[in-house]
Amino acid sequence: MIRSNCNYNRTRRSSLLSSLLLLCLLLCGQVSVTAQTSVTVQGIVYNDHQQPLEGASVTIKGTEHGTATGSDGHFSIQAAEGAILKITHVGYQAQEIAVSQNITAVLQPEKGSLSEVVVIGYGTQQKKELTGAIATVNADDFQQGSITSPEQLISGKVAGVSITSNGGSPGAGSVIRIRGGASIQASNNPLIVIDGVPLSGNNIYGASNPLSLINPGDIASFTILKDAAATAIYGSRASNGVIIITTKKGKGGSPVIQLNSQLSVSKIEKTVDVLTAGEFRQYVDSLGQGSYDGTHTYASLMGSANTNWQNEIYQTALSTDNSLSVTGALKHLPYRISAAYLNQDGILRTDNLQRVTGSIALTPTFFNDKLKVSLNLNGTSSHTRFANNAAISSSVYFDPTQPVYDENSPYGGYYEWASVDANTQAVTLNKLAPRNPLALLELYKNLSDVQRSYGNLQLDYQLPFVTGLHANLNLGYDVAKGSGTIDVPAMAAQNFLDGGQKNKYSNKINNKVLEFYLNYNKDLEKLKSNINLVAGYGYYSNESTNDNYPNIRANGDTIAGSEPSFPIDKPTNVLLSYYGRLIYTYNTRYILAASLRTDGSSRFAPDTRWGVFPSLAFTWRINQEPFLKSSSTLSDLKLRLSYGVTGNQDGIYDYPYQSIYSYSSNASKVQFGDTYYNMATPAAYDAGIKWEQTATYNAGLDYGFLNNRITGSLDFYFKKTKDLLNTIPIPAGSNFSSTILTNVGNIENKGVEFAISAALIRQKRLQWNVNFNVAYNNNKITNLTATKDSTYAGTMTGNGIIQINSVGYNTNSFYVYHQQYDQNGKPIEGVYADINGDGIINQDDLYRYKSPFPKFTYGFSTDFTVGKWTLSTVLRANLGNYMYNNIATGAIRSNILNPLGYLAGVVSDVLYTGFKDGQGQSDYYIQNASFLKMDNLGLSYQVGKVFRNKVGLSLQANCQNVFTVTKYTGLDPEIYGGIDNVLYPRPRIYTLSLHASFL
Repeated sequence: MIRSNCNYNRTRRSSLLSSLLLLCLLLCGQVSVTAQTSVTVQGIVYNDHQQPLEGASVTIKGTEHGTATGSDGHFSIQAAEGAILKITHVGYQAQEIAVSQNITAVLQPEKGSLSEVVVIGYGTQQKKELTGAIATVNADDFQQGSITSPEQLISGKVAGVSITSNGGSPGAGSVIRIRGGASIQASNNPLIVIDGVPLSGNNIYGASNPLSLINPGDIASFTILKDAAATAIYGSRASNGVIIITTKKGKGGSPVIQLNSQLSVSKIEKTVDVLTAGEFRQYVDSLGQGSYDGTHTYASLMGSANTNWQNEIYQTALSTDNSLSVTGALKHLPYRISAAYLNQDGILRTDNLQRVTGSIALTPTFFNDKLKVSLNLNGTSSHTRFANNAAISSSVYFDPTQPVYDENSPYGGYYEWASVDANTQAVTLNKLAPRNPLALLELYKNLSDVQRSYGNLQLDYQLPFVTGLHANLNLGYDVAKGSGTIDVPAMAAQNFLDGGQKNKYSNKINNKVLEFYLNYNKDLEKLKSNINLVAGYGYYSNESTNDNYPNIRANGDTIAGSEPSFPIDKPTNVLLSYYGRLIYTYNTRYILAASLRTDGSSRFAPDTRWGVFPSLAFTWRINQEPFLKSSSTLSDLKLRLSYGVTGNQDGIYDYPYQSIYSYSSNASKVQFGDTYYNMATPAAYDAGIKWEQTATYNAGLDYGFLNNRITGSLDFYFKKTKDLLNTIPIPAGSNFSSTILTNVGNIENKGVEFAISAALIRQKRLQWNVNFNVAYNNNKITNLTATKDSTYAGTMTGNGIIQINSVGYNTNSFYVYHQQYDQNGKPIEGVYADINGDGIINQDDLYRYKSPFPKFTYGFSTDFTVGKWTLSTVLRANLGNYMYNNIATGAIRSNILNPLGYLAGVVSDVLYTGFKDGQGQSDYYIQNASFLKMDNLGLSYQVGKVFRNKVGLSLQANCQNVFTVTKYTGLDPEIYGGIDNVLYPRPRIYTLSLHASFL
């Protein structure tokens, strides 16, 4: 089987390489050769920081002949002697240079670079005229190194945007939060839009993270819409913010081929602090010669090995990531074609992700540029072997005195907790004991194959009968197919099933987008005014087909009781939208913006189906006032005020307004005559369920000094969500289940965001840039019941015993007993504070303590350039977040010594507490998880032109997850939700990168 996989991988790589070489030959053949007397112009374009400027347009003045700079800023073009080259880039002043063989151009930013065009949803706007809280991150500012999922590119880069990795497995996703969460039961994820295609929250089977099916190398920029003035145009899906991703597009001129190649080495940074074999023996011996069965002592259960189980399951992992792109134009058809191959091993043995991606972007214009066409096609095929993550916890709790292998073991040769009958020699597995961690990995094979394609065709036509009127049609799709199998052989101890196990899973996703809008943009010079109007319609269909398979033994027999009641389910929901926006600008410095969107969702009944979401915003460009306009110090000063309402319906099941009946199990059949029937039981439902609505107030100030060498923003916001989609208890005796999904409750979020960027040094060979952001957010539940009820404690969350949602507190606050300590500061087992003073310690003494979410988040990045060398780093910090160290709760004597015939390994915290029994609801286990992390440390070198000036080359070395400073004693202080259940460790990654541009 291993040989088969290797052949499969080798075939895929060879096929990919052949395709890429053929693509290069075909496109290189399009390079035109001039017959007239000309010279070959080689050059490089820098920005004002002396950094290579990618995507600058280089054209011969008076002609359409041109090219574009590569990632290293280099270009090459054939031009007649005496010709003039015109070099342009969005946000920079154009420069004209006479032709010579070698050219170095430095483009200066336009005053404040405020003419930069920003995508705001259903149109664009110049940065200087923005009315909402909007942040942009371009490719020059992305995180570097081994990046497998797009959101990792902007981690720590934007104030108020928190990105928390779900772990260190290949392709692992992240939890993205913009200004905290606005909901309890519904989704808190932002809406993500790629080139006009909104991505739905559909789960793709076999993909650990849907975003990992998108190639980060194809992304040009992120635009983050944070306040309701910016997001309300997206209506019902924008309560948690909007992230607009724009991919790289074609440029005019001759083809530019770019090759990017990375080699990464991942190593585990930290392991759980458990007792070594020697410490374990000493600890067991210190507890005396007690017997677990009345005859045998606990000491007799110990083995003679010295096994570090965490060392057995983790490995040094290698990864490669290679991509090739071709950018240019065939006459009037700009294009960009790219292909990439990723092969990433996980630090947990047997974990592997292979991903092939391809994209085509065509952006032609017709009818004298009156019709602009944008065609974006993206495809991904991934093959994954998922490791059995149960091995992580087993490596913590398996007895370190036992060997990895046992030649007499019938369980694949791995040691397992089992007993041997002295007479019959029959082996009986101890099913209650932990399983051998390495066996959990090696005897478990979860293989998946996923194919995904997404893209759109967008037509923008300038109508001839009204100047400034455009019609825009956007047709988009997002389709995927995921499938896989889970194989466990018959001799494996992990599944306790005779005959082994062979499970299947598969599903399909089919999402469609149709949007049409009119845009009217007109300058009214006599009135010193500009009007920008948008009016449109949207249709969005999200459909998935999920196949439900019974659990199958390896021999093909169905495991009893595993047959699904419905082998296929096909959840579908549709959203219809009508929207409009007006942006009115007076005298270039007073800007008023208003939008209105109404959405109808099939998830709700006809009477409550439609929601209305308005916004209103005002911007005052203070620096354009006569008393400041001539200032040589102040380059930007803008006041923004806004209010808006957005909605939420994601994260709940389809059609909750309809009644649902559940079939009873076969054990609960009712007899009628000679036949037994499964009975159907109705569940409680709310026929009037409707949208959540979030109202947001925002006041912001944008500033810039010294020709924007120092820029930044300051924002204050207040968000209030009403009609929360929440699951609450219903009265006993109603003959229904104990809970119901309905609209009840309110949440408030308030916060402050500050960002600053500065070019501290700007010289030809020496530059130093710094960026810093900090955000404060505090959320509070203000209502949870339909009527005021002071006796309602709240809704338990998390693992059901340790967190609670209660009025007046943060969401998911910890719900614990207040631990008491002796004079030496050591916790006293079972002794807690009598919170209510009634002389009894019971559940009435549980109290709400701390929050898993940080009050403050920080981001800092800097780059320092000397000549061709650049040193850069990115740091992040959270302050005020706490963690429930659930791993440490297992560090108790009764976990090690139990009457079940096995010993369990343990976290070393047991040596400190001496706890005999579990104290899982003690606030002793709620630990301060504030942290400072260096995410990235990089060193790059711009080699310049090589191979007869035909190739621009740069090299880069990065280290990710460099260090963490924290008081938290667990493995990682950054786990979303605040419960540490043994996260897949995030590795430290060392990456070498090569970037080459073939000019």
